[in-house]
This record gives sequence, C-alpha cells and structure tokens, in this order.
Amino acid sequence: MEKEYETVIGLEVHVELATKTKIFCSCSTEFGGAPNTHTCPVCTGMPGSLPVLNRQVVEYAIAVGLATNCDITQYCKFDRKNYFYPDNPQNYQISQLYLPICRNGHVEIEVNGSKKNVGIHEIHMEEDAGKLIHDEWEDCTLVDYNRSGVPLIEIVSEPDMRNAEEVIAYLEKLRTTIQYLGASDCKLQEGSMRADVNLSVREVGSDKFGTRTEMKNLNSFKAIARAIKGERERQIELIEEGKKVVQETRRWDDNKEYSYAMRSKEDAQDYRYFPEPDLVPIFIDSDWLKRVKAAQPELREEKLLRYEKEYDIPRDDALIITESRKMADIFEETTKLCGDAKKTANWLIGETMRLVKENEMDVADISFSPENLAKLIKIVSKGEINNIVAKEVFEEIFKNDIDPEKYVEEKGLKSVNDEGTLKEVIQKIVDENPKSVEDYKNGKKKAIGFLVGQTMKAMKGKADPAAVNKILGEILNAV
Repeated sequence: MEKEYETVIGLEVHVELATKTKIFCSCSTEFGGAPNTHTCPVCTGMPGSLPVLNRQVVEYAIAVGLATNCDITQYCKFDRKNYFYPDNPQNYQISQLYLPICRNGHVEIEVNGSKKNVGIHEIHMEEDAGKLIHDEWEDCTLVDYNRSGVPLIEIVSEPDMRNAEEVIAYLEKLRTTIQYLGASDCKLQEGSMRADVNLSVREVGSDKFGTRTEMKNLNSFKAIARAIKGERERQIELIEEGKKVVQETRRWDDNKEYSYAMRSKEDAQDYRYFPEPDLVPIFIDSDWLKRVKAAQPELREEKLLRYEKEYDIPRDDALIITESRKMADIFEETTKLCGDAKKTANWLIGETMRLVKENEMDVADISFSPENLAKLIKIVSKGEINNIVAKEVFEEIFKNDIDPEKYVEEKGLKSVNDEGTLKEVIQKIVDENPKSVEDYKNGKKKAIGFLVGQTMKAMKGKADPAAVNKILGEILNAV
C-alpha cells in the first residue's frame, strides 16, 4: 500500500516597519537611495558608536501584536545574535531571543470555506542587515549598508499550516492587517515583507515531526507556492529512497524551480546570544499599552461587517474593496461626498481595478482623490455625460487626478440632450441606412444596434444612449 504524506509548515515572516528613520539611529529608511548614502557610524558598526532605540518601532510592534491576538511582554529586552557575514557590519545583530515583545498569538484564516487558527509563537524586534550585490562583470561582491539598521519585526508562526493555500491565506491575512495598521507597506517586490518557509513531511497519522528545512529567497506568493510544492516532493523522494532529510537552510531558485543547500541549519547556541549591553530593557506600562490600543484603526473584518450593514453592498464587492486600506479609504470618502455607495463601489471594482492591472501597479500606489471620483459620479448621475465619456474622463482622473467638471467643460464632452437635435441626427442616419431599417422591419431587432452605433459616432459619443434608443424606436416604428 502506497504511503501518504502530510506537509507541516511554519513561517518566519520579516516585515520592514514604516518608520522614517532606522531602529537605532536617525538615518533614513527610504527605499532606493544610492548605495551607502543612508548610513552613519551606528548603522555601519563603527567602534565607539552607541544605539538609541526608536520609540515608534516599539509602538508598531505592539500594534501588530494586539491585532494578532498576542500577549504583550511588558518587560522585554534586546539580545546580541553573533554571526560573521559581510552584510552585517558589527558582526552581530541586535535582536530579541529571551524576552520577545509579543508571544502566544493567532490569526484566523479561511481556505475553501473552511476556517482555522494559525498560532503565532512570537513576534520580536530586530535590525535588518545590509545587502550584498554580486557583480558578475567584475567578478566581485559589493555591500550596500543602506538597509543595515532598518527596523524589522519577525513574526514566527507555529507549524500549523499543511499546504500552500493555507500559507498564502496566512500571509495575505498578515499583510492586510499590517497595512491597515500603517506599520508597513508589506511590498514583497521591494523586500519590505519576506517569508522564510520551514517545511517537513511525515506519514499521515503520525504525531512526530519530520526533519525540517528552511527555504529563503522567496519574494512573491507564487514563488512561495512553487517552493512548497518543490520541497515537499524533494523530501518525499528522499524518504522513499531510504535517505535522510538533512536539517539545513536552502535557497529557492524560482527560474529553475529548484532549491539548493546554502548551509547547515544553525540553532540559538551557534549564535552565542547574550543580553545587549548597550540598550536598557523596555518597560511597557499599562498607560502606554492603553494608548496604543486606543489608536488601533478599524481592521478589515470589522469593515466588512460594517460595509454590508451600512452601505448594503454585496459581500463579494466588500471583500475586494477592503482588501487594501487605500481602497477602503477612497471608498468611504467618495461615498461621503457623493452619497452613492453602490456607484462608488462599481467604479472602484470595475474601472479602478482594470487600470491597476493594466499599469501593473500596487493598489497602495493609487493617487487620485476621492473628491474627483465623487464629482464624476455626480455629473454622470445628472446625465451631463454618458457612461462611454465617463470612462474616458475616469482614465484621466486615474492618471493625472484631473477635475472632471473642468475637463468635461474644456473638452466639450457634455451630453447633447436636446431632443430636437437628436431627432434631426437620427432621422439622417435612418435615411442613409435603408437596409438596416428594412432588416429591423423584418424582425432583425439587432439592426437597431448598428443604427445606435452610427448615431453615437455622428454625435462623437456625446449623446445619451437611452435617449437615442428611445427616439430611434419611435422613428423606426413610424416608418
């Protein structure tokens, strides 16, 4: 009988926090600066330099902990994690091992209609390392320390996930929650959210864990899903051949869809952790905790319930709108200004998402204002422009955030609603197309579509299609 295997997965998720300055110095955290320009003696590990903790890092860590149902460690401290690598300028990293700021949390995920909790073992604060750039032309490796000292939280899950779908659902839940909190933009492509996958396999029914490996270099949800599938197959193959799975760190190559060993897996002993002597312990008193709790925004689950009740929009629409805090903010502000939640939802779900995909953008980078979308919805509702023109105007709003009222006026795009003018144009179209008129009379009702199209063309798209259909019907029926 063929053996069946179960995959056991836990994640270590690193999230760069959205502070303006680094965790222990006042250097900028902005992404994309020229190499080694966002640096100082502290974040380049110069002798004699001393770290000073950024208070905002602690507040973001608390906020994420509260939102993921963690216990907050009110007395916590930093530790030194010693390792020697070119992108680690001090030859140690300031992290938290013994008293991490958050512990014993969980988030609820839903996959194929089934809900489950994924446990969070801990969340700890730490500093990021620099970045190695391998120059193939010069056959050398360069180091950029701009990222060194950027504040991170590391979210360590329990090994509660069993497949790629659960992993992606967990990561999406974390990303949405952290974005709503404003703690990070969580852009995988820029490295502000990174996931390392710890994976092992065991026979179905076994309560003992198999030997796990850790996979790095995963910068998209698709790469994570492929890496899980690839590593599961590799481990099962080894077991079936009677070989042992080695506990090690592996690097995933998404182009080749293959992982290869980087180093044998270290444990805490290898890093020679000890309390960080240059930083005092952190005491989070009850008042500080209350202030952070009071500042927590409405999260996605609460918004979903409120949108269905308050705005009476379908759950599927609410799910799309609330996926991003940016989209939810635009929706609420636009609805407040124009008074029509359903039309606002339609513009966001339809045209906005279409243009986001076409431009290969992140929803967080949408730059148009709710005021201009609300104005567009109002002038369409008044019949000043038709839906065809409205889509053209919206593209300009999306690209350049133009004022739709001024744009329509300047471009002469207002709908022609004068019945006399419309009748005159339609009568001319009918006279010029006797064959279509005859087809219509012979029961080919589709012929009216051609005549409507010709009328809209003659009116340069500025006629109201409903009015055109009405007048055209009247003229055809009178022929």
